[in-house]
Amino acid sequence: MDLLHDLTDDEDFLELVNIVMHPRQPKVYRERTNEFNKWSDEEFRDRFRLSKPVVEYVINEIADEISSESNRCYNYRNHALSASEMVLLTLRFLACGCFLQTTGDMMGVDKSTASRAVNKVTRAIARLATNVIKMRSTAEEIDQTKHQFYNISKFPRCVGAIDCTHIKIQSPGGNDAENYRNRKGFFSINTQVICNANLTITNIVCRWPGASHDANIFRNSNIHNKFENGEFGNALLLGDSGYGVKSYMMTPLANPQTPAEHLYNEAQIRTRNVIERCFGVWKRRFPILSLGIRVSIEKVEPIVVACAVLHNIACSMRDVEPPNEEAVEDVDPDHHGNVENINGGNGAVRQMLIRNHFQQLCIRN
Repeated sequence: MDLLHDLTDDEDFLELVNIVMHPRQPKVYRERTNEFNKWSDEEFRDRFRLSKPVVEYVINEIADEISSESNRCYNYRNHALSASEMVLLTLRFLACGCFLQTTGDMMGVDKSTASRAVNKVTRAIARLATNVIKMRSTAEEIDQTKHQFYNISKFPRCVGAIDCTHIKIQSPGGNDAENYRNRKGFFSINTQVICNANLTITNIVCRWPGASHDANIFRNSNIHNKFENGEFGNALLLGDSGYGVKSYMMTPLANPQTPAEHLYNEAQIRTRNVIERCFGVWKRRFPILSLGIRVSIEKVEPIVVACAVLHNIACSMRDVEPPNEEAVEDVDPDHHGNVENINGGNGAVRQMLIRNHFQQLCIRN
């Protein structure tokens, strides 16, 4: 009763009542299980989209970067997440495409903890892109890539197939939000990807809003400058009709007339199909790319690039591809038909290719 007499106003009294009636509950730490031991290989892959050896490799690559000394020294004292737990939580987020709150609940941590872990891990994985996502540049490597593409449908000198795909995001807000709304009406990042014949991503550009056109993204990319400067010699890229034909960019003919032109179109389309297959495998492996990324706009790029890095690591380690029944339709709303540019020597290179290569194939057959 003496304490009540010492209160100076009603607010102090109400605060005391609140403390007495609603005492703070002690924090309960949920036990975290060892996911590697808990699940079989197939169950683990179903939940985290990658096999155990691939995940262990990724953990070893970034463990030092994402683990602080305090986490290692006081892991049992402050219940900090280990490097392994942080990576598995992030993979679960990429696999489900769900809210951070839900991912945190599934892994036994708070939403804020899940958010920090996902941000730290995806940025660490994305920084591996320098070594994991790159075009082959030596003469021997370029020749090997050309040979792999040639084996698909006898299209010569090809070192990559290029296209853009839309990664769904939540509205970024602000005055520029509508720049991210694409022609299908949803918000997205228009992401440019080049892949090789093995579905490995060799180049990625992930910073353009959904309203951007594929050809404009390519014109402003570093890889465009490298091809313009002749860094890949006489090597070719294969693109769809949304790209202008260049001396190094081969697109389909709008109206093929001769047997050689029809054969060129067939070979071009069949060879270029690897980029569509790459998108399919990539998005099935990490459904968040199709279902939508619900984080602030500045965190989207590291997530997308991290997914590309993980995809390449999985390809290099020959990890099992995700099942086809989970495929989601890819959206590419920015193709505007044929945008051919036959000025100068650009169209001439394509006609020379048709005359010197595909016409000879027609004669042999």
